[in-house]
Amino acid sequence: MSQRYLPGQPHQLPRHNQSMALYQPEHFLLSVKGGVATVSLNRPERKNPLSFDSYAELRDFFRALPYAPDIHAVVITGEGGNFCSGGDVHEIIGPLTQLDMPGLLAFTRMTGDLVKAMRACPQPIIAAIDGVCAGAGAILAMASDLRYGTERSKTYFLFNKVGLAGCDMGACALLPRIIGQGRASELLFTGRGLGALEAERWGFYNRVCEAGSLLADAQAIAAQLVAGPTFANGITKKMLQQEWNMGVDEAIEAEAQAQAICMATNDFHRAYHAFVAKQTPIFEGD
Repeated sequence: MSQRYLPGQPHQLPRHNQSMALYQPEHFLLSVKGGVATVSLNRPERKNPLSFDSYAELRDFFRALPYAPDIHAVVITGEGGNFCSGGDVHEIIGPLTQLDMPGLLAFTRMTGDLVKAMRACPQPIIAAIDGVCAGAGAILAMASDLRYGTERSKTYFLFNKVGLAGCDMGACALLPRIIGQGRASELLFTGRGLGALEAERWGFYNRVCEAGSLLADAQAIAAQLVAGPTFANGITKKMLQQEWNMGVDEAIEAEAQAQAICMATNDFHRAYHAFVAKQTPIFEGD
């Protein structure tokens, strides 16, 4: 079994504050254009399952994003008409049955670290979900900030179906925040599929798109975010994440401090001067 997923063995990424445009990952496709990074899971013949190494490389990629000056939004998608079928049965599920408890815990902590990295990076993440979105794929969608689907996409939190608890990679914490406790409980207890229209009605999907325009639609909203005040967007993502652990008084004080920081940025001043001049502000992220 590959051991590259273990802590202390990061994949080769650009150093802090260097461009990601030339980075060539081994286990997914990456393109960077206009401040938008598009991550494409690329095993279409198997509906884009994850392996030990692809988990680890995705974790390391998202960990590096706070130091990537050329990326201000991320789109994550899958090749070949499907998003992600979850952990590869032959490359992950089978080998896991042979591990001892320390090995199992190293694996589950590593997969959880991927979600932590997605939530901690300042860039908004948009999931463009077509076809199958199952298991760990559903978690990748859940860990994103916005989710666009198609009428043929279907999401499955399958852990119950393979004898595991629904509390995988933060699902019991994050999924109720998105769709509510009762609906999250139903999906995690039963493992049933969540169709696109129901997912939109429940708030899991922000939008249901035509399959042919899904990626373009996701990239368009990413470009819109990139054209906005990207430093402030990062603050918004941070506060959306951490205020769940605060009381109301703490949250109001934290927001006062965060907003005061944003008021000291050049983008805030640009917006004011543009308003006075009856122009559209051009934000530069500083």
